[in-house]
Amino acid sequence: MITVGAAEDGIRLDRWLRRRWPHLGQTQIHKLARSGQLRVDGGRVKADSRLAAGSVVRVPPLPEGPPPQAREGISDRDARFARGLVLWEDDEVLVLNKPAGLAVQGGTKTSHHIDRLLSAWGEGADRPRLTHRLDRDTSGVLILGKSPDAAARLSGGFARRRAHKTYWALVEGAPKPGEGIIDLPLAKVGVDDRERMVPVDPKDANGKPAVTQFVTLSRAGPRVAWLALRPQTGRTHQLRAHLLAIGHPILGDPKYNTPSSVELSGSLKLQLHARRLTIPHPSGGVIDVEAPLSPEMKAGFARFGFQTDEAPGDPFAGGPRR
Repeated sequence: MITVGAAEDGIRLDRWLRRRWPHLGQTQIHKLARSGQLRVDGGRVKADSRLAAGSVVRVPPLPEGPPPQAREGISDRDARFARGLVLWEDDEVLVLNKPAGLAVQGGTKTSHHIDRLLSAWGEGADRPRLTHRLDRDTSGVLILGKSPDAAARLSGGFARRRAHKTYWALVEGAPKPGEGIIDLPLAKVGVDDRERMVPVDPKDANGKPAVTQFVTLSRAGPRVAWLALRPQTGRTHQLRAHLLAIGHPILGDPKYNTPSSVELSGSLKLQLHARRLTIPHPSGGVIDVEAPLSPEMKAGFARFGFQTDEAPGDPFAGGPRR
């Protein structure tokens, strides 16, 4: 029976568990929740349920993880590569510029990923902890906590919506009006590689609220627009599914596309980049970090004639407009 700390208020149950037992897989956690072995304040919960400070989590006996020495080390070359991704680092926080094509966490067919590369900073208490995720093919700002407390405080910033993420995307066509809010609940369909997020009716029990603010930064005629995106919720593939839903799919997207967007994309990879993140620092103040364009995004900008200096400092400063 473990009490949720104040710094953990709002964190998802599955993330709370993995922070304490990193060897637990998502499938294991879902199974424990479905079978009722995991409970919060005596009640059954789902793996993605949000925890409140002061709640008591019942955790059943868990399988032991591999001993620390069993973790595969990384080569000096991989360690240099990992440290070359650093955008910001202090005693509590690590911010990386995640490359496109590199997964954040491993899986059955994924052995090279950010989580593995964190061995460059050490193991055990020295190992940084993930606080949010980016899709494999999305580049840009990824923030981690360098201690359990720092990770919990950063995660709390996301949960309380005190973190502001700004993404850049190149999309097919030009949204009209050029700015607004996409408020479309999303639900998962399919499994594994065929899993997708699709818009559903607000009354659909399987749907999760999903809200994205967007602003058009520039246009390449009627064919392509460069958008700034700010997710106000954190659903899987939210930005990609929302842009497809309004008829302006992100270029280079292998999953959320149309025949015309595929033709327009040509050889371009996913044109989605986590450009900027502002979030309260665990010890006070605010972290404000930008990631330079990835090679994949540079290719898109060069093809359609966009320049990074066209973008305002904060395209969302005027507040949301529906």
